[in-house]
Amino acid sequence: MRRHTIAPRADWQRAVERVGLTYHTLDNGTPYWDESAYWEFTAAEIDRIEAATAEIQRLTLAAGDAILDPASEWLARMHIPAKAVAAIRETWQSEPPALYGRLDLAYDGHTIKLLEYNADTPTCLVEAAVAQWYWLEELFPKVDQFNSLDEKLVAKWKDLEPYVSQPVFFTHDGGEEDAMTIAYLRDTAQRAGLKTQAIAMHDIGWEEAKKHLLGAPTPDRFVDLGRHPIQTIFKLYPWEWLLDDRFGDHALETLNSKAQNPVAGKVEWLEPIWKMLWSNKGLLAVLWELFPNHELLLPAYLDGPRRMRNYVRKPLVGREGAGITIFRNWAEDSTAAGGNAKDAQAAGGRHVYQEMARMAQADGRTAVFGSWLIDGEPAGMGIRESDGMVTNNFSRFVPHLFR
Repeated sequence: MRRHTIAPRADWQRAVERVGLTYHTLDNGTPYWDESAYWEFTAAEIDRIEAATAEIQRLTLAAGDAILDPASEWLARMHIPAKAVAAIRETWQSEPPALYGRLDLAYDGHTIKLLEYNADTPTCLVEAAVAQWYWLEELFPKVDQFNSLDEKLVAKWKDLEPYVSQPVFFTHDGGEEDAMTIAYLRDTAQRAGLKTQAIAMHDIGWEEAKKHLLGAPTPDRFVDLGRHPIQTIFKLYPWEWLLDDRFGDHALETLNSKAQNPVAGKVEWLEPIWKMLWSNKGLLAVLWELFPNHELLLPAYLDGPRRMRNYVRKPLVGREGAGITIFRNWAEDSTAAGGNAKDAQAAGGRHVYQEMARMAQADGRTAVFGSWLIDGEPAGMGIRESDGMVTNNFSRFVPHLFR
């Protein structure tokens, strides 16, 4: 495993825009898509990452069962909202449509360790699935890349066709990065033959039941701007936020939680609400208690750092490095820059404490390896680099290849 420096293509901005990567430059003017470097792996190293991804997925499935065990206290310890528990249990059993997720891994060429599971609203997808593939095709056409994301996404949407209503709505409430991700996912669904429709999160309406002189009354329902019912919707919007919204209780009331197929008057949400079990970083503590000393896991606890000397304190819910603090020799070393203030607020002072991992470092950069899963199967990798130890909204995406 090596990091190489290389001259970016002269027209790199236009090149990535042509393939859908419109969010390529950070607000401070520096590149987010950074092709001034790339990481090279051997085929054996890629095989290790792929196998580790599959093994961690197996562990998290066991962790889901353990969290939902009636005798377990994990739901309370992870501060999963009580009002969501019934729906989480039902969807865990009924297995409604689910699409994707991303494991963030620490890998220094020797050991692979799970840092966290982005199971609900992972981004960095366009750059991983498309932009780095076209970069490879142009600059290194005779080598390979750990990347089957695009074809697996299209194949998964085809598999879901009998289980979703159409049009499938796609929504977000973020900036350019989220809009780009939604546009790409919508495109993969369309290439699978599904009818789709985009809608902003704030444009989703709630229509209360209306009585008619003739015929059955219109039920309570979510509708689009044309007052058409929404029955299947992919959201790039965390469940924690959704449940706190004004109409969050209606989302629970109308949730299709007991059937795989569309049900009249009910809504299928992708990702399903049971993903709250995995997007909550308390999962790390569950995994360590269930599988202590597993080679792919780091010690992690909910009640404090215990005997760990060098560790990372993470909010139970949060994205883009919000609220993450590093401790060395039990003393605070640094706090993540950037992050989403809404995420930091959602954390509510509740944390998991995870032992610090050995990270890949080169040329003053620290790399995190995002290993993607489509339908629970390993599907590709994207790499983000940071100036510090925490991946945040100033971190850069760097392509990779293997020989």
